Amino acid sequence: MDTPLWMTFPALAALPRFAHRFTLRHPEIDVDAERTIVVERLWDWHRAQAEELGFQHTSLCIAEQVHGAEVAVVDGPQDKIITGTDGIVSSSPGLVIGIYVADCCAVYLADARTGAFGVVHSGKKGSELGITANAIDKMRQHYGTRPADLHVQLSPCIRPPAYEIDFAAQIRYQAIEAGVPAPQVHDTGLCTSQDLGRFYSYRVEKGRTGRMLALLGRVDPG
Repeated sequence: MDTPLWMTFPALAALPRFAHRFTLRHPEIDVDAERTIVVERLWDWHRAQAEELGFQHTSLCIAEQVHGAEVAVVDGPQDKIITGTDGIVSSSPGLVIGIYVADCCAVYLADARTGAFGVVHSGKKGSELGITANAIDKMRQHYGTRPADLHVQLSPCIRPPAYEIDFAAQIRYQAIEAGVPAPQVHDTGLCTSQDLGRFYSYRVEKGRTGRMLALLGRVDPG
């Protein structure tokens, strides 16, 4: 069930091997600051979200996010920031992976057959560089993922007319071109810039704002 502080997506909730969450704006945490300070202020609450999903507090792995297309392959639970990357893929039970966004799109990838999963940060640059297709290819190479078995979920993100580039459409196109069936590519259609009561928006708030956290992990014992 969604709350004022986080939301879930029906397509992912229907997959019993995975747990996920997308955090929203926290009304009591001051985010009128630069990114590093804001992430530090949000950290305890964000880590608590991972714990509420059933994961150990030492098992939250987050990509650094450099607006590129590099996707890290992570095997085994670990508590760290993966430098130089904008995405993470894994198949390890007990690991929860995360991506921060504040107008960019968090793309969730879940393989219902093998249990592999991933999250990528795809904004203007990442979408241009094809990070979603890159993540799907990494899952194929390392975990035997077949695109036909993937479920792809796009988070709320900024969209036209509030933003000049429809990178959500680019992400959907990349997933389908990679072989994911169109009915298995899901998008809320929500624009982060249009509801500052729920979302942080980097563009509207001119960089001094918080970050939503996209969380996805595998919960079964293997």
